[in-house]
Amino acid sequence: MAGVLALVGGNEWQEKCTFDRDLLEASGGNEVVVLPTAAAYEHPERSVEHARGWFEGLGGTVRGLDVLRRQDAEDEANAAAIRGARFIYLSGGSPMHLRSVLKDSPVWEALVEAWDDGAVLAGSSAGAMVLCDPMVDPRGGAFTLGLGLVEQVALIAHHEEWDEDQARRTIELAPAGLPVVGIDTQTALIRSTEGSWRTEGAGRVVVFVDGREADLGVLP
Repeated sequence: MAGVLALVGGNEWQEKCTFDRDLLEASGGNEVVVLPTAAAYEHPERSVEHARGWFEGLGGTVRGLDVLRRQDAEDEANAAAIRGARFIYLSGGSPMHLRSVLKDSPVWEALVEAWDDGAVLAGSSAGAMVLCDPMVDPRGGAFTLGLGLVEQVALIAHHEEWDEDQARRTIELAPAGLPVVGIDTQTALIRSTEGSWRTEGAGRVVVFVDGREADLGVLP
């Protein structure tokens, strides 16, 4: 049975991200493996240190895994570390870079395997967007290919900060029947092991289908 999945709208590891305590508990361990891949060009070590400070306050520990380039994602030692993890967290940053590094790589395959085996998986901002397919392209609001862990769902991170015209364009461009989910910062859309969805955190989660608001029940 797949583990808990958390899609976070951004500004991860802040005081209003109260859901992280429950995610840590759900993992059954105390270590969080952080992949700062999306922040590869934005001081990825700072992401890891930020996560470490946050999770230590929750009674956990953090292991940063420097999967920053394609070569790193093809490294079997990195794949083994992911495969053995019980809580994996993808940081924010560039979804395009994250996708190019992980797509069809041993690390990606190990991540899917770990999640299928019950590990908790969380992604924030870019880390959440790329898990979906199709993926919203933040450069203009159109759609592109994601990694497809969650199929037939598209996600707008930092939803409350998006330009209204750009958000409207994304919703209008969505194929018929595709749920487009807007998630505010410090807010999570969480899928349980049984497959039901709930929201937690500081802000709102809004689902649109065919241009109209819908409830979480439309999500796969």
